[in-house]
Amino acid sequence: MSVLVACGLVREAAILARPGFVVVAGGGDSARLERELEAAVAGASLVLSCGVAGALDPALRAGDVVVGTLAPTSFLGEGRGPVEEQKSLSRGVSLQPPSLLGPGLSRGSAFVERLLQTLPNAHRGTVVGADSIIGSVAEKTALHAVTGAIAVDMESHIAARVAARHDLPFAIVRTISDSADHALPPAALVGMKPDGGVALGAILASLARNPAQLPALIRIGRDAGAAFKALGRAFDLMEAQGFAQFVSQVAP
Repeated sequence: MSVLVACGLVREAAILARPGFVVVAGGGDSARLERELEAAVAGASLVLSCGVAGALDPALRAGDVVVGTLAPTSFLGEGRGPVEEQKSLSRGVSLQPPSLLGPGLSRGSAFVERLLQTLPNAHRGTVVGADSIIGSVAEKTALHAVTGAIAVDMESHIAARVAARHDLPFAIVRTISDSADHALPPAALVGMKPDGGVALGAILASLARNPAQLPALIRIGRDAGAAFKALGRAFDLMEAQGFAQFVSQVAP
């Protein structure tokens, strides 16, 4: 029995790799992430979405920890799996948020409670998943208003869908890398390789085209560093308090 973990970046995967955890990094490719989660789901007792995230709630700052589950859809559905809708923001970003999960959702609440006990300083709330980076302040504000979610990432909706398909409980542990009132500079939008690594060449090329973004890029690097450190501390606590063992004992 293991915990299947979905993340985006190779750096996140290195932090999250612990005994009892099987980690899959999507690299911003939602289709590949879903395939690889499906390939790894056998033997899993719980699906987690973990890594860094963008804040939607203005109260969240870089390095804050968020624990919760996926933002619920406005449609009730029948609880037999994900019920998805498409929403568009001002620049036409296609989102696949809010899913209403099947029976695994209610079982996931027990793990959310355990995570909150393990991480007492974490912020509880819902997270929305997007297929594209949500980088502008206007997009973050609009998404917060539409969904009520406190953070956004690019993996949680995929991981929740896999969990629902296999009737597994699902939960989210994320750390904030960019606050709701900070826009991501263009270089940050091209900074991830398909395998989840850092696209240094693309970042440098963007910076060469627009040197004025350097201060914002430095701020993003500092804030991301705080998020990675917080993620490591969170998983250190989870490991020290036997979270994987707890999962194996509680999960059916």
